[in-house]
Amino acid sequence: MPHFPKPSVGSWTEQYPELGTAPVNYEDSIDPAHYEAEREAIFKKTWLNIGRVEQVPRVGNYFTKELAVADTSIVVVRGKDKEIRAFHNLCRHRGNKLVWNDYPGEEVSGTCRQFTCKYHAWRYDLEGSLTFVQQEGEFFDLDKSEFGLKQVRCEIWEGFVFINLDQDAEPLKHYLGDLAKGIEGYPFHEMTEVFSYRAEVGSNWKLFIDAFAEFYHAPVLHQKQATKEEADKLLGYGFEALHYEIKSPHSMVSSWGGMSPPKDPRMVKPIERVLKSGLFGPWERPDIEGVELDQLPPGVNPAGHRSWGVDSFHFFPNFMLLVWAPGWYLTYHYWPTAVDRHIFEGKLYFVPAKTAQERLQHELAAVTFKEYALQDSNTLEATQTMLKSRSVLDFPLNDQEILLRHLHKVAGDYVKEHNNAAG
Repeated sequence: MPHFPKPSVGSWTEQYPELGTAPVNYEDSIDPAHYEAEREAIFKKTWLNIGRVEQVPRVGNYFTKELAVADTSIVVVRGKDKEIRAFHNLCRHRGNKLVWNDYPGEEVSGTCRQFTCKYHAWRYDLEGSLTFVQQEGEFFDLDKSEFGLKQVRCEIWEGFVFINLDQDAEPLKHYLGDLAKGIEGYPFHEMTEVFSYRAEVGSNWKLFIDAFAEFYHAPVLHQKQATKEEADKLLGYGFEALHYEIKSPHSMVSSWGGMSPPKDPRMVKPIERVLKSGLFGPWERPDIEGVELDQLPPGVNPAGHRSWGVDSFHFFPNFMLLVWAPGWYLTYHYWPTAVDRHIFEGKLYFVPAKTAQERLQHELAAVTFKEYALQDSNTLEATQTMLKSRSVLDFPLNDQEILLRHLHKVAGDYVKEHNNAAG
């Protein structure tokens, strides 16, 4: 692997003096009080991606999202006016969960003409207005117009559905800023074949973001995914990224292309040679009518390097978006449920397969990704158990771990601001 140039200041980290270079304290990943402050300061105040518009393509389509970290459940629905809205998933009569099936804690999706509460059959239209009250005459001066569903801020960026529980929050585009603006126009809407994974992980939510915000670990932890000869080479080289960029509170890392396609087919395993696919996706780019994947938005491959393979964008707090050179993308979400637990979600998005070969290429990428994710998550639980010992809390981070340093500083700054405001 070649060595890639660093900034003129000497290192990526030194470009951002506010981050410092001292060891980073990880008390923020084990302290229950800090976690409670994060819930209030971060997850109830910032924009959270909870899905895509393809999940609600037609009038009456809906899906729910459980947000344990914010003590609520959200229902997203496309109304008769074709607009997408989000509401707290709560009946205005006595607070029963409105949209659920057999188990109230499970997320659901479907199509309906109206929402009907299972408890007392109050009904709401697709725009959230209360339209029917069972035995309405038994109530006292009930004005149905005052008891519609409680709406949540909901805005769309490039087909991604975001919500914010803070009604006074800045607009989504302002929040996402220049980092997101730089990738607008990428054909996300063409990549509608989806493979999804979901797992409960026994670690703080930030620790899994740490794992995917650096590739320093890849030659070590994931070496068995390559042939022995190639793994030995990668281990000897170590890892260097093409480019890092911080547009606080968000950040990104741009990496070389790995093995898609490999320079020599003998570098990869036999099944990858047969299917011409692997962790980095199919070796050949998909054919998208009217789209030229060589003409990418300016924020993709910002270094303009010919060895580019993937850009990993972290939109604070818990949404990661990876754009791959072979023409597909990947998302990660990390939903806290406790100081030492969270729900991890990974989704791979491809242009729909037109042949059995293409479908198998996508499936091989998906199952290979699962193996990598399992390797990462296994180390996280081991990390969490030892952090709890508090025998060591300050850890040195190298230049390839700049995004970790940034994440813990940003999350800490949100908490400090919240605590100061609370007095």
